[in-house]
Amino acid sequence: MSHRSEPVTDSELHAYVDGQLDLPRRVEVEAYLAEHPEAQERVDEYQMLNQALHRLYDPALKKPIPSALVRAASPRRWSGMAVRAAVAAGWMLFGGVIGGLLMYETGVEERASLVAAHLVRPAAFAHTVYVPEILHPVEVPGDQEAHLVKWLSKRLHTQLQAPNLSGLGYELVGGRLLPSSDRMAAQFMYQDNEGSRVTLYIRRGAWENTETAFRYAREGNVGVFYWIDGPMGYALVGQLEKSRLLRLAELVVR
Repeated sequence: MSHRSEPVTDSELHAYVDGQLDLPRRVEVEAYLAEHPEAQERVDEYQMLNQALHRLYDPALKKPIPSALVRAASPRRWSGMAVRAAVAAGWMLFGGVIGGLLMYETGVEERASLVAAHLVRPAAFAHTVYVPEILHPVEVPGDQEAHLVKWLSKRLHTQLQAPNLSGLGYELVGGRLLPSSDRMAAQFMYQDNEGSRVTLYIRRGAWENTETAFRYAREGNVGVFYWIDGPMGYALVGQLEKSRLLRLAELVVR
């Protein structure tokens, strides 16, 4: 039986991760998480994403503010009219942001469905098909990496790279060209000393997104960390703990 009479919203889960809930509410949310593993999974994902963002952007926050910006912000440079104009511009910007957020929310579900159908599920399916193969797991072996990368880059009409994952114990097995849902995709396969394999799935898509953000999904018995960077979609797939798969995904991005 639930310890709460009201459902815990996704906004509250974000507030819980960010430490913005008061103590009574936090205790209620923790009781809810103990009874709802799927919500706990989302919280774990939010926490790992926060950690990844801190690692990427905290160094920039520690840099000193450029002196030109400090001078421009000096109160002596602002007249009364300039202040009023700035306030008006601020309200216009606020209205634009609110409108933009509303438009964004209406398209989130559609984009998520698009990415799931054309990136996440095909990547997971290709992984489950080829990872068990003993004799023919790849089309081009890893010892022909230069040829493999050149061939896949030509077929996908973009310059690809086979990321070096040796820092986490994974070596390139090779790769192959795959038919995706509506165009071609590339798959790179890696293996560690214990025979554990992960695959990196890459393809173009009409994502309409120029930002990179990690997302996590479960497809059957495999985990998928995926992200969009401009027209390119990437999905790293493996039957690994989420934290270990995340470290590999971060290494791919770097």
